[in-house]
Amino acid sequence: MNKLQTDFSVIRPRNLKNEEGIRAWFTLKNEEYGTQNNIPGLNLGFNTQEQKDVIVQNRLNLLSALEVNTDWVAFADQVHGNRVRIVIQGGTYPNTDGLITSVPGLTLAIQVADCAAVLLWDADSQTVGALHAGWRGAAGDIVPRGIEDMVDQGADPQNIKAFVSPCICLENFEVGIEVAERFPDKFVDYERFEKPHVNLPAFLRYQLEESGIPGNHIEVPEECTVENEDRFYSYRREGQKSGRMMALIQIAE
Repeated sequence: MNKLQTDFSVIRPRNLKNEEGIRAWFTLKNEEYGTQNNIPGLNLGFNTQEQKDVIVQNRLNLLSALEVNTDWVAFADQVHGNRVRIVIQGGTYPNTDGLITSVPGLTLAIQVADCAAVLLWDADSQTVGALHAGWRGAAGDIVPRGIEDMVDQGADPQNIKAFVSPCICLENFEVGIEVAERFPDKFVDYERFEKPHVNLPAFLRYQLEESGIPGNHIEVPEECTVENEDRFYSYRREGQKSGRMMALIQIAE
């Protein structure tokens, strides 16, 4: 069991700021943590080759460090689909890849390891969203679906701010032709590599803008999870030995 650690390395989205009533984080690998575990680092995924009690303690330690109420977190039990749910309380939501809430203090949590986590915030309607967007979710329009659900809660796309977490980049996202054909051609490189490569972060930015979110409201870091072994877990790089990172977002109470 890991001892309590009070300081973890996280990315704080620049466009989702505390002073605007929002708290948001994207955890890094923190490879110096839990070095005796099956998967070293701050692994937060139950769907990994790690003992359940280790993941439970890792999550508790992280939430304590972030000063997040451990009973007031909504976790998506992700299946690489496009189902988005409106939630009003903590717990684990099965067969779900997107969460939306307008409840202050309720934290939404999405886990990833090469897929992108998309965090959304509309200050006027006080609505937040957290979406899991791998290639299946992205091709299945989970981002437009999530934004539509936020609009149903009173959000205006022109007011929404979005953060797309570091994820797999075009250079490392080799796919089969059956996957490539599910994306518009301008987001697939058919020329430079032996097999097609998909530009997932560019496609997600495109979907956000097509849904009405202004370009200057969208933050997409250029870091690639596959290329940055010190900072990120990567399923493409590590396979079954990969841990999971987590994106969290909360309307401040």
